Amino acid sequence: MTINQHVPWPIKFAFIAAVIGVGGAIAMWTYEMGRNFAFGPKFSPELVSRLQEQVSTLTEEREKLLASATTIESQQAMEKSVQKQLTDQINGLTAENNKLKEDLAFFESLMPSANRPQGITLQNAKIEMAAPGQLRFRALVMQGGKAVREFSGEMHISLTLVHAGKPVIMEFPDAKSGDASKLKLSFKHYQRVEGQITLPEGASIKSVQMTVLEKGELRAKQAVNL
Repeated sequence: MTINQHVPWPIKFAFIAAVIGVGGAIAMWTYEMGRNFAFGPKFSPELVSRLQEQVSTLTEEREKLLASATTIESQQAMEKSVQKQLTDQINGLTAENNKLKEDLAFFESLMPSANRPQGITLQNAKIEMAAPGQLRFRALVMQGGKAVREFSGEMHISLTLVHAGKPVIMEFPDAKSGDASKLKLSFKHYQRVEGQITLPEGASIKSVQMTVLEKGELRAKQAVNL
């Protein structure tokens, strides 16, 4: 939603020109009065009074124009503030709506269904950039079937990158980091998995694949689009 109510430039220019013109007129009348008093013909009281009235009228008009210009600027500032508030509200509602959709999909996936795949599956897998060089991932690992057992395994993420102009395969977690860094899985029905990955500086992502392993054997895999 965007509010575009602004005063056209011709109107602004007319205000500015009017203010300058009034000020110039006052200055010229003041100058002429002084010059004529010093060098010119004598002034009658009626002429002096009429000139004073004209100066007063022009001064009043100038003040009105200045007040109108100030009012217009204040209205524009208020409109910008209202527009920002509405934009923030829309962004907040959009984020809340997306979260509700994800929660709905999650609970629907937990409902009993004859069409649910047997065994281990990856659901609602998602990859997104959280910040420059920071990748956020999340997924739901589920176990279907009548004979549900306690599952114990781990998740593995393989990223195909382009770094320094060359293709690079990055494994997460790094196998050299030991067991402490592994994305361990232990559940009977489902488990949420989420976290962040720090990318090499200047690297761009080409593709991502998530896999679920049990004692080194593949149980599920899914390609994820960024």
